[in-house]
Amino acid sequence: MNKILKLSALLLVFSTTAMAQADSTDADGNPVYTGKQKGFHIGMIVGAYFANQSTANLYDGYGFDFDGNRNSFENSYMYNKIVMEYGGGYGQPDKIADALGVQHGEWTFNESDMPANMRYQPAFLFGLQCRYSVDPKNAILLNVNAVQLTSNGNFTITTTPPTGSTQVNQAIKTFAIKGMEQRLIFQLAYQRILGDITKKANFFIEGGMNVTISKFYKNQIQINGLLIDLTSYYYEPGYNAYYVKKPIGTGFGAFGGLGINLNANTKFRVQFVYNPSYEGIKLTTNAHLKLQNAVGLRFYYNL
Repeated sequence: MNKILKLSALLLVFSTTAMAQADSTDADGNPVYTGKQKGFHIGMIVGAYFANQSTANLYDGYGFDFDGNRNSFENSYMYNKIVMEYGGGYGQPDKIADALGVQHGEWTFNESDMPANMRYQPAFLFGLQCRYSVDPKNAILLNVNAVQLTSNGNFTITTTPPTGSTQVNQAIKTFAIKGMEQRLIFQLAYQRILGDITKKANFFIEGGMNVTISKFYKNQIQINGLLIDLTSYYYEPGYNAYYVKKPIGTGFGAFGGLGINLNANTKFRVQFVYNPSYEGIKLTTNAHLKLQNAVGLRFYYNL
């Protein structure tokens, strides 16, 4: 978030400097900021994206079967990795016990230990912004935005306390689980500038449709110094057909927007925008329409 704020502030300072010179003055000597009012504008957006939390639990370690359905605990990626693969389930060394600093058989992992608090973190949003001004107040927008989300949570493993010990709570160890998701967002919209377009600043509104391509990117857990990749169950070049493909899907929805338009000279304009969207993230078979939110600073160059 600090990187987002610093980059946005830098662009805002640059754009404010560019707007210091008015294009002309009116009959009373007041500055007039017209800019290029018709034609194509191209630019970028830098901002923050706040994902709806309803899909954050896709990264809770259960995973999906060949048909895209959620696994049971016994078939879950975490159970198979922690208990069967790293926990000595196939007669191999118990790396979990080593990471916990206990002996084999002195720890347990069951369904009550699975993550139940997965949450997306605010993410950096960056994108290409295209704008065609039909007239000084009306424009058609075509935007392509990219976001990489991180979903964080915790899970537990219970170790066996020493005989006679009353420190049962200290035997429950908490560890981190992380998931990463990529979203590519296409937007087609109408925008209208409000008020007197000869002024330096105006409010605007916009709205249209959006298409979001979402991809399950990464899922990891860490037990002290032991990092375990849960995404090894997903198809990668070189693996056999036992592995399933990483969930990926395309969802459709609508979005709106409002903000402040700052007219520059004949080459530049800047917009600060808030965009709520209502869309489905199609990573599972039962995706529902949910509200997502984004804020950003657009910087346009007038062709």
